[in-house]
Amino acid sequence: MSWESSLEYYRIINETAKRELGGFHSAKSLMYSVDFQEIEELQHQERWEDATRIMIDAAQRVEKGGADFVVICTNTMHLMAEDVKKNIRIPLLHITDVTAEKIKEKGHTIVGLLGTRFTMEQDFYKGRLKDNHGIDVLIPEEEERIAIHTILYDELCLGSIKTISKDKFQNIIANLEARGAEGIILGCTEIPLIVKQEDYEIFLYDTTTLHAQAAVHYALQ
Repeated sequence: MSWESSLEYYRIINETAKRELGGFHSAKSLMYSVDFQEIEELQHQERWEDATRIMIDAAQRVEKGGADFVVICTNTMHLMAEDVKKNIRIPLLHITDVTAEKIKEKGHTIVGLLGTRFTMEQDFYKGRLKDNHGIDVLIPEEEERIAIHTILYDELCLGSIKTISKDKFQNIIANLEARGAEGIILGCTEIPLIVKQEDYEIFLYDTTTLHAQAAVHYALQ
């Protein structure tokens, strides 16, 4: 939803296409970018029906533009993924399903979930992991969820990366690991801007990278 994470998707998709195909290849793609200010306001006012209409309209526009399938480049807005899917004729590549396949490949059955409060607290994400894939999900304590949400919207979505916030994420991840998490889902497309695998022993599921790479592999199939 933010242009910072859209930039990452575009970069990863094209790097993956070039790696898979070689030469001067890049990905044929259509991108519909929103004004994130509008989305952020709807999210925090919990006007999900209005947000859903925007997402459906965006998906229909890329479908009309000739897209073969749709990728929603955000975790939180998968809250309305099923409504979007019902209103288009082309497939939707769900970020949770892509992440679940990687979790099962690693042999993990209990994971920690980081993201916006909407993603961590509502059931559309962790419920899908449990019900569709048999994966148990742990979320941070309430104060930790508030801290993550604040960092996401007040810092990362505005392009600001602070050392103190990086330290907070490290403490939160350590707490999830102590509670039994075998891996950690970076369930917001901005989190990989501050949480890097090289800083952790526990495996991190970078949903941005997993989703973007899966889009290329899906297209090539």
